[in-house]
Amino acid sequence: MRIAVTLIALLIAAPAFAKMPALSDEAKAQAAEAAAKTAWNDKIGLYQICKAQDRAVEAYRKNAQASGSSIPVPASTPPCADPGPYVAATTPAANKPLEASGAHSPPGLAVSPPSSKATGAEIAGGIKKGSPN
Repeated sequence: MRIAVTLIALLIAAPAFAKMPALSDEAKAQAAEAAAKTAWNDKIGLYQICKAQDRAVEAYRKNAQASGSSIPVPASTPPCADPGPYVAATTPAANKPLEASGAHSPPGLAVSPPSSKATGAEIAGGIKKGSPN
């Protein structure tokens, strides 16, 4: 009886030990884009905290000066660094669709010219321009 229960438990648990397939290039690119976006969001959060701290210190110094209290010498700190707007990663030239096929370009910066004016059939070696159908 114990052996049967053990075998059933092993058969049920076997899929849990299966190896996951490797990520596709597209999934890796999406993960890298998500990581870049998260890092940028973290920088924005730190910038906003820095600005809020500067406003709080300014309000404290203003109130202390108005009440006649002594104001301590501020510690020198680096200025808040604005990370700027988020810039998505560029679309690799190999992943660009054929512009002549009527497909729309994926989002990304245009750092290279469109792929070509040839159709997919022309590139694949099928129908040639000017040949009768």
